[in-house]
Amino acid sequence: MAMTANAIENLIRAAIPDARVTVEDLAGDGDHYAATVVSEQFRGLTRLKQHQMIYAALQGRMGGELHALALQTSAPE
Repeated sequence: MAMTANAIENLIRAAIPDARVTVEDLAGDGDHYAATVVSEQFRGLTRLKQHQMIYAALQGRMGGELHALALQTSAPE
């Protein structure tokens, strides 16, 4: 079963409460999304660590319910 953009956003916000999150369904199929996440918690972290925080927030759904997620992460400017 595919995830909704809202479900992805909710999981990220639950794990990273200060995050500004935008999720877009790229193909309209509920399987391919792009997410932009901006959080102060990312400041000073490598891009890899930032992405690992997002994957942890998704609680193991990557590769199962969530087929593909393109990520853009950053700390606020």
